Amino acid sequence: MILAKVTGNVVATAKHPSYIGHKLLIVQPIDETGKNKGDSFLAFDHVQAGPGDIVLVEREGNTARQLLGTVNDPFHSVIVGIVDEID
Repeated sequence: MILAKVTGNVVATAKHPSYIGHKLLIVQPIDETGKNKGDSFLAFDHVQAGPGDIVLVEREGNTARQLLGTVNDPFHSVIVGIVDEID
């Protein structure tokens, strides 16, 4: 599981059919102090997160498929929680 900050939304007019009706967000991995840690990537929003939110991201294809209940869809990263505070 990865701690990350949502930095933006993804908008696309042409996309794989499994993405229709779902929200994709750009997330930037961070450490516990909020400093950037690695490259940003795209994640499927499963918890109604938005830009500026600190989130937990599951970044593994099999876990994504189990959470979303899809077998063949191309999801790799899923936002699974919004962090209220880091202590």
